[in-house]
Amino acid sequence: MARKILLINGPNLNLLGTREPEVYGKQTLLDIENAAKSQCISHDAEFDCFQSNHEGMIVDRIHLAKQQQFTAIVINPGAYTHTSIAIRDALAGVAIPFIEVHISNVYQRETFRHHSYLSDIAKGVICGLGTDGYRFAIDFAIKNL
Repeated sequence: MARKILLINGPNLNLLGTREPEVYGKQTLLDIENAAKSQCISHDAEFDCFQSNHEGMIVDRIHLAKQQQFTAIVINPGAYTHTSIAIRDALAGVAIPFIEVHISNVYQRETFRHHSYLSDIAKGVICGLGTDGYRFAIDFAIKNL
């Protein structure tokens, strides 16, 4: 089966580059998506990306990923990390291996950000490495999933 990587970004990540650049950096979401696409193409992997501020749309996209036979998901669920049992259930339900990514180190931030509903079912979690975390996650997905 061909490798197919889906990148999902959750709420407010469409504001990257302008939203709290001291926390999230100056790269835009489009910059991240373009770099991920190039990375996948260079390894003969198919790639698609999706961003939504709406929980149900993210759940629907995860369900569609199963139908489209994606082999891995890289997801930065944003604030839904700490609140969404629905996204957790969707990821568990489709049984596509996934890597959870966070640009900032959530453990150096507010205590409500220290809990993830996804981490215990993820293949891996990358946090605090800035936007490089996406590159590391995609590299892992291409080589291992």
